[in-house]
Amino acid sequence: MRVGLLGGSFNPAHGGHRHVATVALRRLRLGQVWLLVSPGNPLKHPHGMAPLAERLASATALVVDQPRIIATALERQLGTRYTVDTLARLRRLFPHVRFVWLMGADNLRQLPAWRGWLSIVARTPFAVLPRPGYNAEALVGAAASRRRRARRPSAQATLLAGTEAPAWLFLPAREDAASATALRSAAAASTSPMHPTLTSTRG
Repeated sequence: MRVGLLGGSFNPAHGGHRHVATVALRRLRLGQVWLLVSPGNPLKHPHGMAPLAERLASATALVVDQPRIIATALERQLGTRYTVDTLARLRRLFPHVRFVWLMGADNLRQLPAWRGWLSIVARTPFAVLPRPGYNAEALVGAAASRRRRARRPSAQATLLAGTEAPAWLFLPAREDAASATALRSAAAASTSPMHPTLTSTRG
């Protein structure tokens, strides 16, 4: 089994998450993609974070028609909050599964801020998908530069899951500009008493 892991807050889940998962599923020839809905992202302030059950429900609804993409609160069940710990537990629980970590270019840029990031990239192959406004900076950033010798050409995408780490690649694909931050801002604006949509003239 070849499984892609896409972690995040999913606050809420949106089309960008689905796009990354479906592209990775097809281009990396994965058996499944697991959406790891975090119980609490250590790099994000808890203010404005919806309850885990609500975020998991949004992720589940997003892929309801995609049986090979599975939304899960696995980190809550494992009792882990950091990716390095989650991956270590998953390797012990599923020794015969080949895991690939999936991330957008925005996360590649901030990867050195993650706990144990060198261990993550040393032990787990990962694929980076484009994100508007982040790609060029991420590909010359600290993480990409530190692991430049481990980078594989995108033409080898189908081999990544079976490649021993360290190994990673940038997977060119259509960029999806959807963001959870923008969705939350739009939702807040639509419920504001000062928002003009509440004074619609439609009958």
